[in-house]
Amino acid sequence: MADLVTIFVVGIIILIILGLSIRIVNQYERGVVFRLGRVIGVKDPGLRLIIPLVDRMVKPSLRIVTMPIPAQKIITQDNVTIDVAAVAYFKVTDAYKAVVEIENYNRAVNQIAQTTVRSVVGKYSLDEILSETAKLNTSIQEIIDQHSEPWGIKVTTVEIKDIKLPDSMQRAIALQAEAEREKRAKIISAEGEYLAAGKLGEAADIISKHPIALQLRTMQVLSNISAEKNSTIVFPAQILNSIRDIKDFIASELGDTTKK
Repeated sequence: MADLVTIFVVGIIILIILGLSIRIVNQYERGVVFRLGRVIGVKDPGLRLIIPLVDRMVKPSLRIVTMPIPAQKIITQDNVTIDVAAVAYFKVTDAYKAVVEIENYNRAVNQIAQTTVRSVVGKYSLDEILSETAKLNTSIQEIIDQHSEPWGIKVTTVEIKDIKLPDSMQRAIALQAEAEREKRAKIISAEGEYLAAGKLGEAADIISKHPIALQLRTMQVLSNISAEKNSTIVFPAQILNSIRDIKDFIASELGDTTKK
């Protein structure tokens, strides 16, 4: 009976030791093994064994991390205060450095990202920030990547996702945009008037060579007016001149007939 109890106890101890010795490293992880405080290697994904109470395994993830950069007040180069929020994407490329070289790489990347966004955006004017966002994103990403590379971190992308302007500045931008649209509308209208004047000049030259063309055009206008069933018809000066010419012609003909 005592032998059975001994065997059972020994079996339990063996299972406990095996449980403490077995580590599973997932596909997206790497296992950094410390033995008595010293790194002895980096384990690939799979089932791995360590020595209990002697070895310790840290498993940093190699997946891309989405890290929001909270909004912060920034003074632009032209002294406008804006709130800028961004998002950064990074991943661990060297598990050894991410564990040994930096205490908490997530917090470190977050802090360096905030200071970099504030530093880079503050070098540009408001118009440049609004129109050259892609340029700012690239500059911020490169600077953060330079700082995080010794930690085994690769910053893949940084995107400015929100720029909040003061209410007074929003109204000023709206007025500027409205004035710009009005300017374009006036320019387009003036160009249309210029082209129309040129065409009217060409038409006048043609009509001056063919006076009957103006009378035909006048008749066409009168025909269009009569089709609209208007009660008032305004005769242009040219039609009155034509009627006067016809009257003078008839009078001259009648005078010639009388003389005969």
